Amino acid sequence: MKQTNFNMFSSFTKKKLTDNQVANVFINGIFDSVDKGFAEVAAMINEDSAFIRSPQIAPSDSGHFGLIIIVGNLSFLESTFEPDQAARVEHLIFEKLARVYEMELYAFQQMIREYQSFIMRVNHPSKNWIYGMSKAIFHKYELYEYQDEYFKKMQAPNPLFLKRMDEVVSNFVWDWDAFFKKFRL
Repeated sequence: MKQTNFNMFSSFTKKKLTDNQVANVFINGIFDSVDKGFAEVAAMINEDSAFIRSPQIAPSDSGHFGLIIIVGNLSFLESTFEPDQAARVEHLIFEKLARVYEMELYAFQQMIREYQSFIMRVNHPSKNWIYGMSKAIFHKYELYEYQDEYFKKMQAPNPLFLKRMDEVVSNFVWDWDAFFKKFRL
């Protein structure tokens, strides 16, 4: 019975966040995970058995990866919130990220939309964003050059590599369930 009472009042103990705070938490969380995790991702790619020679991705070469993670997480943001709140939070995220990337807002939005379009194109006909993010990483880092002749000629990712990359990418997707257990809007 005590557990039920606690759950009944848990919404009162959750910290309430504004849209601006949600945008800040979202951006800081993504940057933190990419900053702390990309060196390990690069090492995993460089050592993957799908490649006949190492792509030699530098631990500091996180640019494409970071943008792919941002775009993927934005797609999940849109499916997590009500449309009007998602639009408000997304706009705040765009404004803040445009400043971080030292770009005009419109130019930054265009860059994000181009990445979204690219992910959808390389992922067609699948609508699985994790799989699309993995494929986008493969293509943006031009990894087909490091595969065996069969996959290299096709300029297609080895499915075993993609499966491993899906597991990696899923670790960079925002956990909205955990977020809503701690915060309310």
